[in-house]
Amino acid sequence: MAVWTVRLTRGLSVALGMAVLAALPASADTLRAAMADAYRNSALLEQNRYLLRLRDEGVNQAIAALLPTLGFVASTSRDLVADTTTTTARLVAEATLYAGGSRRNAVRGAEETLNAARAQLVTLEAQVLGDAVTAYLEVWQSAQVVAVREANVRVVTEQLRAARDRFEVGEATRTDVAQAEAQLASARSNLAAAQGTYDIARELFNLAVGRYPGTLSGPGAMPVLPTSEEEAARLARQEHPAIRALQHEVAAAEFAVVQARGAMLPSLSMELSRSETFVAPNPAFEGNGASLSLTLSQPIYRGGQLGSLERQALAQAESVRAGLNRQVQVNLQLLGNAYARLRIATAQLQASEQRIAAAQLAFDGIREEAALGARTTLDVLDAEQTLLEARISRIEAQAGLYGAAYAILGAAGLLGVEKLDLPVPEYDVAAYGAAFAGGQLRLNSPQGERLDTLLKAIGRE
Repeated sequence: MAVWTVRLTRGLSVALGMAVLAALPASADTLRAAMADAYRNSALLEQNRYLLRLRDEGVNQAIAALLPTLGFVASTSRDLVADTTTTTARLVAEATLYAGGSRRNAVRGAEETLNAARAQLVTLEAQVLGDAVTAYLEVWQSAQVVAVREANVRVVTEQLRAARDRFEVGEATRTDVAQAEAQLASARSNLAAAQGTYDIARELFNLAVGRYPGTLSGPGAMPVLPTSEEEAARLARQEHPAIRALQHEVAAAEFAVVQARGAMLPSLSMELSRSETFVAPNPAFEGNGASLSLTLSQPIYRGGQLGSLERQALAQAESVRAGLNRQVQVNLQLLGNAYARLRIATAQLQASEQRIAAAQLAFDGIREEAALGARTTLDVLDAEQTLLEARISRIEAQAGLYGAAYAILGAAGLLGVEKLDLPVPEYDVAAYGAAFAGGQLRLNSPQGERLDTLLKAIGRE
């Protein structure tokens, strides 16, 4: 066998071995770990968890509007003519007995808004996990492409050396050498582009996951998909957290309509007060008093404001209903796209396996023919390029297959910490509201435990 053939065979064997090693799991940086870290490190989720607390407080404030209030009022005045000072202290309790149902409906609306915000947070969590999947697959794909490109550079380098050796002994022409040199320059250029793509993918990974990737072990087993496309469509229409969020928003908007209508009805309030009056320097005028009053009010004319508020609430309700219908369409469209991508990636993966087998066979045959002088260096380079493209197409098909599978889970509302059993504690969307339910601190919460400690310290347990 000619010297250049021996070198080419040795270089190809080493390059293929390196490419295979690059594709094997090398560390524990798995896709599941990346998703868990993305969930744990996401500043976007942290921001929206605090925004969720605003909705919890909205419920507390709406409940507070139903409860009586107790206040203390003190005033003092100086009569410059009589040279006396009068001080009055009043304890006032107020309660709204009837307000046309507007306040109770405000509570119901606030609760539905809170439930919508909780579902929206779950939707956002799925988005964060989906971004982590995308970032992981891009790093994984680009790393494998870099390994294949590096192997290609090594192989083409051996081909160039072989071409030069053959040229020196008169078995090749200057054209063969120039073709190998051009192919090597092209391979180095493609490697530089692949390395740049890998660097960009690492930055995207850092943004999505909250850290830079190590050596990835690969996406692992395919996720469990719905039993059928019809079942996935049902989940996308009915169970998706974005759908649940909008359903709660529809309910909140309907309560807002009833609340606006209740503002047109009469309201009844009660006030109970207890007062003490002190007059200096004439204590004879001092005294105390108590009073109970009921107040009935009825709006008669407000320049069309109440009617406008009702129409505004009705328009908002219809707008949210339309948004719900639109979200169903979007979910089904995303689901259909994901299943189409899955079928495409599956077909591409099967075709790429066949293409690799055929390209490998052709490359081996052309290489042997070139060793016998029946093929040119350009033929060998073309065959090697075809094999390279086949391997890269398989890498892309594999990444596309995993990406489509997780996109199906996302569109069906199944992309979540609990559903994927990720190794990270799931955020409890109800914990904050339970700790401060109805404006009263629960003593079995961490906040309540701190309050209990404080009460013991001051002797008011």
